Amino acid sequence: MRFNVVIVRSILFNILFYLNLVALLMVALLTVALPRRAVLKMAELWGRVSVWLLRVVCGTKMELRGLENLPRGALIVAAKHQSTWETFALLKLFEDFTFIVKRELMWIPIFGWCMRKGGMIPVDRGAGSQALNKMTARAKTEIRSGRQLIIFPEGTRRTPGAEPRYKFGVAHLYAEIGVPCVPVALNSGLFWPRRAFVRLPGTIVAEFLPPIQPGLGKEAFQQRLQNDIETATARLIAEGEAELRRLGVRR
Repeated sequence: MRFNVVIVRSILFNILFYLNLVALLMVALLTVALPRRAVLKMAELWGRVSVWLLRVVCGTKMELRGLENLPRGALIVAAKHQSTWETFALLKLFEDFTFIVKRELMWIPIFGWCMRKGGMIPVDRGAGSQALNKMTARAKTEIRSGRQLIIFPEGTRRTPGAEPRYKFGVAHLYAEIGVPCVPVALNSGLFWPRRAFVRLPGTIVAEFLPPIQPGLGKEAFQQRLQNDIETATARLIAEGEAELRRLGVRR
């Protein structure tokens, strides 16, 4: 595929993606007086429309594997973080999700208000152990109500193939909360690159791995989580790179 075609499609997608986001935020603002689930449904709709736009405009499809590994009810979902894609594309899979998010996102007008109404869990990255304790207490409250807690263990987006940098917070939450943790591997960064506007055709794959049951020590859990996610992610990246070569698309 000629790269100038990819550029034109990417520009069109980005225009439509942000127009859709703004429009849905305006509608979501009307739901803040309704129960929390109304705001979450708007977020899910944003995800569904965005996935559709990505497929129709850019030729970027989605494949979800290992859905049988997702138990119902309260759990921790620890996902690899390579792009914006995983912040919206997976929402349709969860009945009552909440995210661990950096505190600054809650300050954004309308967007932050909706996040607060949706019961997202903010964390002050500069507050050390105090922030960790506060985040854990809030997470326990949300989990007790049966919610699904989504966390990106590295805390920020990482380029495909970059050295992993898993933080301690996820192990602390796992040990303190006592629910299964489902690792998620993916290759989204190949098709939706970090800090770039281009969107490449192909198939983004997210794979839900067998859950890690409660009971492991923090260090053992951290090691297993990182090994499970990174091993599967490396496989998915190789798969995605092979597809890009078949399509004749340059990264």
